[in-house]
Amino acid sequence: MNNPPRSAFGASPPGGHHQRPGRAGSAVVTWVRLVFFAALLFGSVAEAARVKEVASVQGVRPNQLTGYGLVVGLDGTGDQSSQAPFTAQSIIAMLQQMGVSLPSGTTMQLRNVAAVMVTAELPPFAQPGQRIDVNVSSVANAKSLRGGMLIATPLKGADGQVYALAQGSLIVGGAGASAGGSKVTINHLSAGRVPQGATVERAVPTPLGEGEYLQFDLNAADFATARELARTINAAKGAGTAQALDGRVVRVRMPAEADERVAFLADVENLPLVLEKPAAKVVLNARTGSVVMNEAVTLGACAVAHGSLSVTISSTPVISQPNALSTGGQTVVSEKAEITIAQQGGTLMQMNAGVKLTDVVRALNALGATPQDLLAILQAMKSAGALNAELEVI
Repeated sequence: MNNPPRSAFGASPPGGHHQRPGRAGSAVVTWVRLVFFAALLFGSVAEAARVKEVASVQGVRPNQLTGYGLVVGLDGTGDQSSQAPFTAQSIIAMLQQMGVSLPSGTTMQLRNVAAVMVTAELPPFAQPGQRIDVNVSSVANAKSLRGGMLIATPLKGADGQVYALAQGSLIVGGAGASAGGSKVTINHLSAGRVPQGATVERAVPTPLGEGEYLQFDLNAADFATARELARTINAAKGAGTAQALDGRVVRVRMPAEADERVAFLADVENLPLVLEKPAAKVVLNARTGSVVMNEAVTLGACAVAHGSLSVTISSTPVISQPNALSTGGQTVVSEKAEITIAQQGGTLMQMNAGVKLTDVVRALNALGATPQDLLAILQAMKSAGALNAELEVI
């Protein structure tokens, strides 16, 4: 068996003369190796996929919860009342609920209280009394939530009902100090987490025990995967048990009893699936310059030339002063700007057609371009019809 990395990156150019890549070429070699091994890894995982890794049971999902609360006990790092008046209003409303009435016109300058948003994820089948984690984030100008205590905060779902109650001490992963105008901060101080900080008060009903049929939703729409899922379930549980409705939905006939349904789903979720080759796709991250492609990407024959254009603007202050004996003159400061445009030419290179990922990697490596340059090159190749893959920019 040939060694793919050696055949992909160690081959000599046509003509038998091996050229050592420059600094940009070495960076692309390293980057392309990472892309290649990532594609091999994803390919091996796809061959051993189970039902639970490609599909989910409809209705068995988490639910997002949100709430507005207060964090107290801060060491002078809370909200500034003048810039965040809602923090003082929240304190007044909370004190009134506790039977404490403040005199009219009282102005509070709170430094150890912060208004926060509390978010949590209610897992499926969660029952009253169970504990879930919550995330706490400042909504005003608090400098730090370190050492604070979250006061009892109701967490509501999309329907406006309260499903959990959160309270507890915050864990903040950062630290900071300031003195004499200098400030040092490690990580993020305006957000924290309360492990097991919320108690579930209401359960969310699921359709698991309702109706004769249950629905499996594929994570990605694919007709071949839907057909294979239905075929695998029918082979294991009997013909006519599963039916593929479209490229994402597979309907399954369920047993009548609840315990039988749980056992049925436990068996189905662990069934192995033989998946078809995925659709060719190249993912481009314009912010970081990352490019990832899967094993189905192929390349048509084309010619590519890529050059770089740099614009340099230098500004020099110029001061004009009046003569020593002049009257009414003023000193004028202006700037003298020089603009230089330099264009680095690129050699037109012929890229042969490639039907394997190793061929595509070798062809892109021959360009000697940086990953940031490849963003533009791949888009141009797609427009020219030479790149047989879907481009997704994230």
